[in-house]
Amino acid sequence: MDLKVTAALIAAAFAAGTIDAIAGGGGLITLPALLAAGLPTHLALGTNKGQSTFGSFSALVNYWRLGVIDRSRVVVSFLFGFVGSLVGVALVLQVPRSLLRPVVLVLLVLVALRLTFRGNQERPSEPLPPGASPQRRAMVIALVIGTYDGFFGPGTGTFLILSYVTWLRETMARASANAKVVNFASNLAALTVFASQDVVRWDVALPMAGAQFLGGAFGARLAVKRGDRFVRWVVLAVVLCLVVKIAIDLLQASRR
Repeated sequence: MDLKVTAALIAAAFAAGTIDAIAGGGGLITLPALLAAGLPTHLALGTNKGQSTFGSFSALVNYWRLGVIDRSRVVVSFLFGFVGSLVGVALVLQVPRSLLRPVVLVLLVLVALRLTFRGNQERPSEPLPPGASPQRRAMVIALVIGTYDGFFGPGTGTFLILSYVTWLRETMARASANAKVVNFASNLAALTVFASQDVVRWDVALPMAGAQFLGGAFGARLAVKRGDRFVRWVVLAVVLCLVVKIAIDLLQASRR
């Protein structure tokens, strides 16, 4: 691949790793970049997972070192996120993914409204209702959104963050950190499938992976340093970009 194209892909991977570590949505940058570089769709999808897995791993490691991940839920979240992603990949063969676009579009609009009118104040984590199990809630979140990631994908990191905020009563910054456990697990599961089918261009993925790794580390530290309000606005920006992308996809599909 041309040196200038490779350099552009590396820059895109760093930006995506940074954004993804904070709010999810890194694929909005890297997947179009890979397609623009001339990769066929199946190779672009596989190569995208090949490099993004390194970014989610880097963000996870850095959040772990900074002490903002709930370590009591890591094993459950990872296992159910991994299994859920494999289930989602299997469902791709059974159900047309296009059926999910309108549902996801509505959900993202609701997410955008919630983020916009949530208020600007930073709030500490709230306790769960008596009898509620964080482990069970984390398990359900990981399984459901891991399955969504394997089946469809757009907005996975964002949905994870909002699920932790809503169902586990976490702040945005802490939710962003905990989401990386499931994010890494689902990416790793999808990469395993793509690699087994030999649809990963490793000569492209590996240089991008290095940039993703650095971006993931930078984004994680930026999220912790800047706090809840900063993460919320980055998530909102990602959600709005996703809304535009999925709306365009639906419009193009209706014209075919």
